[in-house]
Amino acid sequence: MTSSDPPSDRQLWSDAAAGDRHAFGELFDRHGQAVYNHCFRLTGNWSEAEDATSAVFLAAWRRRADLRLVRESALPWLLTVATHRVYDEHRSSQRRKALIARAGPPPDTPDHADAVAEKLDDERRMAVVLETTKQLPPSEQEALVLCVWSGVSYADAAAVLGIAEPSVRSRVSRATSRLARILGPRIETVPARAGKDKT
Repeated sequence: MTSSDPPSDRQLWSDAAAGDRHAFGELFDRHGQAVYNHCFRLTGNWSEAEDATSAVFLAAWRRRADLRLVRESALPWLLTVATHRVYDEHRSSQRRKALIARAGPPPDTPDHADAVAEKLDDERRMAVVLETTKQLPPSEQEALVLCVWSGVSYADAAAVLGIAEPSVRSRVSRATSRLARILGPRIETVPARAGKDKT
C-alpha cells in the first residue's frame, strides 16, 4: 500500500478500536449505503431500514474493541449484524403492530411527490418478494440476502456465516431456484439496487 492508497477496512477498524472516531466515520461513509440497501431488502420499508442501519453502526461502535475482522472488508460482518438486527426487531414488533392494528389505520395523508411515490412502489414490490422469501429455510434466506441481494462474495459470506464456501453456493442455488419457481416473472421485483440516498 502506498501513501496515496486509502486505508483498508482492517486498518480503519483497528484505529476505531483505539478510539479514532474519524476512522469509524470513514467506515460508515464506505459501507453505510450498502447496509441501508441491505436493511431495506430485508424490511421492505425505508424508515425501518434507516433505523436498522443506525442500530448496526451503533452496535459496531460499541463492539469495536472486542471484534477482529475475519476478512479484509468489514461489510460482510456489518451485513450479518444487520440481518440479525432486522429479524430480532421483526419478532419484537409483532405485539406493537397488533396494538396499532386494533386502533385502526391512520387517516390518509395524500402526497403526490415523485420521490414518495417511488418509495411506496419499492415497498409494495419488495413486500411480495419478502413474503415469498419467508417460505425458504432460514439458512437459505441468509445466504440469499448476503450474496444475491447485497453482492457479498461467497468467500466472505462463508467466513461470516462460519460454513464452507461450497455450502454457501449450494444454499444460494437452492434459494434462487425455489424463488424462481414460486415467483416466476415476478422474481424481477427484487430491486437491482435498492439504494436511495438517505435524505
